[in-house]
Amino acid sequence: MSLENILNYLSLFSGLFPVIAAIYRYRTLSSVLRLMAIFFFISALVDTLLLITPRIGILNNAPLIHGFTVIIVIFFGIVYYRSFYIPSLKKITLGACILAFAGIIYGLIIEGIMSFPSFANSFLSVVFTLLSLLYFYQLLNAKEFVHIESQPMFWINSAVLFYFGINIFLFMLFDKFFSHSTDDVWIIHDLTNVFANIFYSIGLLCQNRRTKTTLYRY
Repeated sequence: MSLENILNYLSLFSGLFPVIAAIYRYRTLSSVLRLMAIFFFISALVDTLLLITPRIGILNNAPLIHGFTVIIVIFFGIVYYRSFYIPSLKKITLGACILAFAGIIYGLIIEGIMSFPSFANSFLSVVFTLLSLLYFYQLLNAKEFVHIESQPMFWINSAVLFYFGINIFLFMLFDKFFSHSTDDVWIIHDLTNVFANIFYSIGLLCQNRRTKTTLYRY
């Protein structure tokens, strides 16, 4: 088995890491983290379908990936909206999610449902890279000291920034890579996905210190 195949399977099965963490800590998770737990279950199901469909004769699973982009916007949009305390950042989140849905629809029109959603994933990468940076901005503007490494959203947000921030150019240039071979380049995606799932798992497992934090408001 080639290195590319090993990393691809590792990437797929790494989706079970946050699922196991969510099951282990589900009773102690906040409402926001329980929402993330549901997302990880759905994500693991999608990964399973992506693995199974080629083996049952369905060679093009692009429609499934298109549908998953919608799920990403819904869940992460709600999570970020509820995690932001600064009113202006909540408004930015709403606007960014609306733009993300518009990007998905536009990508569907220009690329078709049977093609990999390169445009939609590129657009989502821009949106969630921006939101993740704004969340770090919120953390840095806290008036009271907070142990950010013990905050679940710190790890989840780090995973979002790591995954989307690195893969943005991969999604943008997917068509050019596909015209040659995506195997070597897709290693980047598989590796970032594995590390992102590890960060998600840490976020679900770490002990959240319930510190009352006052934030600047704009």
